[in-house]
Order: sequence, then C-alpha cells, then structure tokens
Amino acid sequence: MNNSVTLALPSKGAIAEPTTAFLRDCGLRVDKPNPRQYTGALPAVPNMAVLFQRVTDIVYKVADDTAQFGITGLDVVHEYPHENVLIVHDDLGYGECRLLVAVPEAWLDVTSMSDLADVALDFRELYHRNLRVATTFPFMARKFMHQHGIHHFTIVNAEGAIEAAPTIGYADVIVDLVATGTTLRENHLKPLTDGIILESQACLIGSRDALVNNADVREAARILLEHMDASLQGKMYSQVTINMRAADQLDIARRLVSNPLTAGLQGPTIAPIYGSHEGTSDQWFTVTLILANKALLKGVDLLRTLGATDVIVTPVRYLFMDHAPTYKRLCDTLATGVTALPRQAFYR
Repeated sequence: MNNSVTLALPSKGAIAEPTTAFLRDCGLRVDKPNPRQYTGALPAVPNMAVLFQRVTDIVYKVADDTAQFGITGLDVVHEYPHENVLIVHDDLGYGECRLLVAVPEAWLDVTSMSDLADVALDFRELYHRNLRVATTFPFMARKFMHQHGIHHFTIVNAEGAIEAAPTIGYADVIVDLVATGTTLRENHLKPLTDGIILESQACLIGSRDALVNNADVREAARILLEHMDASLQGKMYSQVTINMRAADQLDIARRLVSNPLTAGLQGPTIAPIYGSHEGTSDQWFTVTLILANKALLKGVDLLRTLGATDVIVTPVRYLFMDHAPTYKRLCDTLATGVTALPRQAFYR
C-alpha cells in the first residue's frame, strides 16, 4: 500500500472511548501521541492515518473522501444520508440505543403512533396549531411522522436536554436517542409502542468511490474487517478442554458429536494422555472443543453426563474463519453496484 488511507474516529461523545477500546480489542491499537492532537495512526494497517472528528463530521469526511473510512453511530449515518457513504459494518457490538418517539406520561390514552396522529389532528382543530416535535434528528423524525399519517407537525430543533422540552413547554413530544429509558422516566415521558424509528449502534462506514476505484483502500478494508470479524466472532465462543475416559478416540467422538451442544464448532480434537491408568481396558484422553457461549453451561453439564472431568474454559479472543464474512459481503455489494444497505433495512 503506497497511498495513505484515513480512518475517522469520534473525538468526543458517548462512543469515543468505546471506539478506541473496541479497536484495541480487535488488535487495531490506535496510536495518539498527544491527547490534544486530532491525528493518530493505526499500526496494524499499513499507511493508515487516524483523524479524530465529531460524529456528525465523520459522515461528511467520508462523503467528500477526505477520510476513506469512519466509525460513527448508525443514527448519524441515516440522519445525514449521502450516496458516497457506504455502511461497511452495521453492528460493531457497542453504542446500542434506539431513536424513538416519546410523549408525556400524562397522555394516558396515547400509546401508539395512530393515537399520536389523532392528537395532532386535535391540536390542529382545537388549538389551531401544529404538534411540536423536539429533536436533533429532523430528517428521520419528519420521514417517520409522514409514514404514520402525521402531517400537521412542526420540527423544533433542539440541543441539550431534549427530554425536558415538554415540561418546559417549547415542544409537545420528542424524538430522541434512548439507551436505557431512565432519563425518559425521570422526565415523565413514555415511548410509544410502535414509535421506534431506528435501532442504532456503532458502525463502520466507507467511501464508495474510494472502495470501488482504489485497491489500497479495499486492502485496508480487508485488514480492518478481518480483525473486526475475528474479534466479534471470538466473543461468541469459548474453548473447552476436558479429560475423558473411553475405550478409544472413536468412542469419545461418537458420544460428543451425537448432540449439537457438545459437537463443537468443527468437532472435537482428541489426544491420548500417555502414562496414566496403564493396564486398564480404558484410556484417558484430552478433548478440546469450541462451544457457543450462549449455551455454554448446558454444554458443560452435558459433557459431565458423558464422562467429562476437569473442564477448563478459555475465552476465544479471535476466531478467524475461512474468510471474513463482512468483507465478502462488502465485495459482493461493490461488485453488484447495489446502493442499499448490506444486511438489513433499518427503517420500520
């Protein structure tokens, strides 16, 4: 790679520190000699420079190809859509939140978007004004309102504590990002049952033009996604080592592969333990398996019933498959010229 490739990262905000921590866990350490600098490096990717920007500016930098890659929130990408901004990885496993519509708890009869549509009409007919919607996401809020038949509303651009807008009185409802819902409850607001506009999280974006026209950029994408996919997949599994007594390896293999919980990712690796229990009809073997974390205890319990002892569980840091699934999906997207998102549609 002879040309410099730039990755834009959040300089501040809720996902700034989690982003550098995520990259570090992926084996992509960010070097930033001076905390006041807006530039850095990513040694694991040849000739990759790092540019620290606000989350909204990251989208603009990728759109105009100042940066070829960026990590920001999916909500920001959807609020400021650009044809040159391609979502390369839509879920990096952190920064989860929801963009949703919330109304005052005192509105007891308002629980859905259809109820809110009725309220908007009432405001128009009884008070001769539009429903006021406070948000920092006017594009998505306007689109969502129209999709649910709400046309008599006014977007109130708000900054800071948007949750206080209905209490203060400069808005009637809000459209805002919610992580736990605690702030909504503290401000006596409630989400509408069908009012989720977007399920958001941190995502990796890239410049479509750069990815199509520059082999160095595609190679940088491959390196980034190999590390990210391996780390994210590794978190889903654990390496389990056990000792088992059996007549031979085939006996153990039959016991384990008969159940999906103990079959392992690609089957067990079995090795004899030499010098133990000599003179007996059975031998002892060490067995290594890769089991899914979501059913780890069930798998361990089943291994015990099959005769396993001395169960050792080790976290899997990286799991490199025969290819990086996200990079393959990116290549398929670029080859077909598809402009849609690579995995799923996020608007509901």
